[in-house]
Amino acid sequence: MASKAKIKAVTGMNDMLPGDSAIWTFFEDTVRDVATSYGYRPMRTPVLEPTALFTHGIGEATDVVEKEMYSFEDSLNGEKLSLRPENTAGIVRAAIEHNLLYDAPRRVWYFGPMFRHERPQRGRYRQFYQFGCEALGFAGPDVDAELILMTSRLWKELGIREVKLELNTLGEPAERAAHREALIKYFEAHLDALNETARHRLYLNPLRILDTKDPDMQQLVEAAPRLIDYLGEGSRAFLASLERQLERAGVDYVINPRLVRGLDYYSHTVFEWTTDRLGSQATICGGGRYDGLMEILGGKPAPCVGFAMGAERVLELMKEFGVHPTEPDCTVYVVHCGEGTLDPAVEVAEELRDLGVATIVHGGEASMKSQMKKADASGALFALIVGESEAAAGQVSIKPLRELPEKTAFSGQKTVPAEEAARMIFDEILVIDTKDL
Repeated sequence: MASKAKIKAVTGMNDMLPGDSAIWTFFEDTVRDVATSYGYRPMRTPVLEPTALFTHGIGEATDVVEKEMYSFEDSLNGEKLSLRPENTAGIVRAAIEHNLLYDAPRRVWYFGPMFRHERPQRGRYRQFYQFGCEALGFAGPDVDAELILMTSRLWKELGIREVKLELNTLGEPAERAAHREALIKYFEAHLDALNETARHRLYLNPLRILDTKDPDMQQLVEAAPRLIDYLGEGSRAFLASLERQLERAGVDYVINPRLVRGLDYYSHTVFEWTTDRLGSQATICGGGRYDGLMEILGGKPAPCVGFAMGAERVLELMKEFGVHPTEPDCTVYVVHCGEGTLDPAVEVAEELRDLGVATIVHGGEASMKSQMKKADASGALFALIVGESEAAAGQVSIKPLRELPEKTAFSGQKTVPAEEAARMIFDEILVIDTKDL
């Protein structure tokens, strides 16, 4: 019989294997704990949304909508659907649909998979995971500063260094409109110097031209009209307040006048955290204020601000700085060898699990020596041994597998009554400070 061809994962959509679980768990636990410490609560939205949500919420003239979305027509009912390429639009859609802001503003965080059909590269994939926070109903700039301080704290907690905060302001809609007209006139006067992408964006999204990476256009872009020159007193005061709060908190930043967002619903604050440790993919976190999005998606006007970071890119950066957390398979590994030993091994393991202790019972039959090697390799603190003599006497032996702090009672292997073993191990674990191990 001919062997069948192996089926592989879709290009750019990766498996997370057990060997990678420790750093993923560390990341997820850290971002959840930090977000919670700032009063943000978890929120989940579907990975599949109406395509119109993203054409309105991201913009039809963006690369994401034009080139990268996974979109299709549902053959059962004709609906036009898309896998979400980001989650801000979904959060705002859900806030409108469920009237979340009826009594108070909301602070929420999310974590989950997003989808974009782009060229896979280091830390950037077609299915990727994003962590983000959204503050809905807050006018700022205090909450803008809060989100930046949160991301600054996250880098410290994740062991990340050598990151730079770039900050800019997009002002009010009328100010942006005046700047937009000036940009169009400026670039119209230099059409011969624009590349094909810039010409395509000129009337659809001229701000995006400022973000070009084309070296032949850098001098032209540097001389373009600056938005900051079109800002009124209120917008300048908003930015000054944000800068003052960051400086009081000791957060370093640089003003980057070329840091922009191309859609009309963005306003005031825009920021990015960048690094030079991941090659050309410098941005690891981006955020800003999007006060106009709620109304565009059919809700009552409400100010909003948020950020998002790609987990895979952050994990790559953590590895660059030597962050390699380990995670034992279990706390207790139960070894059993001989006739009549499996049942008592399973019973004491269940008692340990009742107490919340992660426990593995050795699967199948093997020699005591082989099982003890497995127990040690699991990273467990204790091996719980059930041999024929222990089973016959209603006992188990407890053997520490790691050097334990002096405050624990176990200095070597002990044989104790089976009904007391789980409680004894649990009491030992309560006094173990893993930092001492």
